[in-house]
Amino acid sequence: MTLSDRLGLSDSQERLAVRLLQFALAGLVGYGLVTMRFAIAATGGFALAITLLPAALRREYGYSMDVGLVLWITVAMILHTVGSLWLYEWFQWYDEITHTVSATIIAGIGYASFRAFELHSDDIDVPPAFRAVFIVVFVLAAGVVWEVLEFALGGVVTVYGLDDIVTDFVFNAVGAVIMAVWGTGYVGGLVGFFRRRLRSDAEG
Repeated sequence: MTLSDRLGLSDSQERLAVRLLQFALAGLVGYGLVTMRFAIAATGGFALAITLLPAALRREYGYSMDVGLVLWITVAMILHTVGSLWLYEWFQWYDEITHTVSATIIAGIGYASFRAFELHSDDIDVPPAFRAVFIVVFVLAAGVVWEVLEFALGGVVTVYGLDDIVTDFVFNAVGAVIMAVWGTGYVGGLVGFFRRRLRSDAEG
């Protein structure tokens, strides 16, 4: 079952939702530029670029990502961008939601990469339990990189302090566990794409 099947929406409805959310992101970029709130513009621009990656993969490699997964990525991006307006400062639970949702995306990418490499190599046979551990460790490592970037971009990205960092890691782990327990089946198409790329690189 794909994520599109689970969401219960038609492909056309999901594509429309993605386009509307992308227009919203573009609007937030424009708002940030006009009001000289460049942190919002930068956050929105980065988020918009991420949502356009599936289309770039389709043009470059002929890989059509499940539209439900594209929608999930886009939702994660707009949740984060909208939060940078004021929601992060007003509601602690909003930051927890965005980190959980974003962590499922990072976990899915990490799992798909790892699983593709495992299937590509005859010398690697990993127990399912270890795959789950890998997902959590991968997400936590990605979280460390993100926190370092936040400090490095202190003038662009707001840093809220040590307590916020600890909370971020907790909910990053929650998102990773959600993906490890329930979500790996939804990234089967991405596993196949990564595996084909590995095979192509090996043959080239």
